[in-house]
Amino acid sequence: MFSKSRINEQGPKADAPRMPEPASAQQAPARPAFDGAAAAKPKPSASVLSSDLTVTGNLRTTGDVVIEGIVDGDIRAHLLTVGETATIRGEIVADDIVINGRVIGRVRGLKVRLTSTARVEGDIIHKTIAIESGAHFEGSVQRQDDPLSTGQQQQQASKPAQPVTQSQAPASPASGAAQRPAQAPSQQPATTQTSAPKTPAEAKSGK
Repeated sequence: MFSKSRINEQGPKADAPRMPEPASAQQAPARPAFDGAAAAKPKPSASVLSSDLTVTGNLRTTGDVVIEGIVDGDIRAHLLTVGETATIRGEIVADDIVINGRVIGRVRGLKVRLTSTARVEGDIIHKTIAIESGAHFEGSVQRQDDPLSTGQQQQQASKPAQPVTQSQAPASPASGAAQRPAQAPSQQPATTQTSAPKTPAEAKSGK
């Protein structure tokens, strides 16, 4: 006897073959998104010269500088901040200058700002300037469209010109003789002696 339950039971279904997905449906590998802020180099922090530091010589940088100590020399920077305890004896050249302390020398910058605690003894060449009430300033103020390039031209013009020396060979005796003017022979007046005619008595005695 056959059991109906077994006849009605269906066998296990074979897995149907899957069709390959089209290339467009395949997911492309994820590309990292370009982040301009992350790719850009971070701006370096400002260099700080503390109040217990004394520098003798010139300073040159393309970044930012904060000075709290003493500098005896010229400074060239992008952004220069002179602290209240700082003293600079020399020329300052920067795009942006903020002076809170003392500066003895010329100041050249596109933007110059003197705070109430600033003490400047020298000329200021600027494009824009701001002077707060209480700032001490002794010198002249001159506005120029490009004070930085003007300062470079003045430095080149102030360089002394090198003297040109020409070596001269010693003159030979022949050339020296040729250079000397010919001396005209000295003409002395000829002296002629004329004898007086003899008298007859002298003529007889001479015989």
